[in-house]
Amino acid sequence: MNPNFSDNDAASAAGNGGRPLKRATKRRGDRERGQSLAEFAIVDFGMGFHSYITVTNSVREGARVGAIGADAATIETRVRDTAGTLDQANLTVTVTNAQGAPGESVLVDTSYQYEFISPLAGIVQFVSGGTIGPTLTLSSTADMRLE
Repeated sequence: MNPNFSDNDAASAAGNGGRPLKRATKRRGDRERGQSLAEFAIVDFGMGFHSYITVTNSVREGARVGAIGADAATIETRVRDTAGTLDQANLTVTVTNAQGAPGESVLVDTSYQYEFISPLAGIVQFVSGGTIGPTLTLSSTADMRLE
């Protein structure tokens, strides 16, 4: 018996005139590169979605603190504390009508510059003709009535 063939190869060779069947092979590197780009894109999407949810929740928390009479600095601190997992340098917080009259609204607006971690940013920028850059602006606004 030929040491280069297994029993399965010998069985398949019997139906092929005694010659072993050739297996279709494709270069592994191409498949793995495509797979890793897809994995990066999935991770990038997940991290971007997490950032969006965090921004939305942080704005809501800030507006709730503002609704019970907090000043603008306290509201901004609450937003930033709630968004602790995000890069604070990319987070902008704007507070309008803090400590206004009861019945009026406090408005908290936040934007966050999410930076892609994968090569997906370059692809998106190329496909969009440069209208979408290497960052996405995630923003959220909350409006609550002052108590």
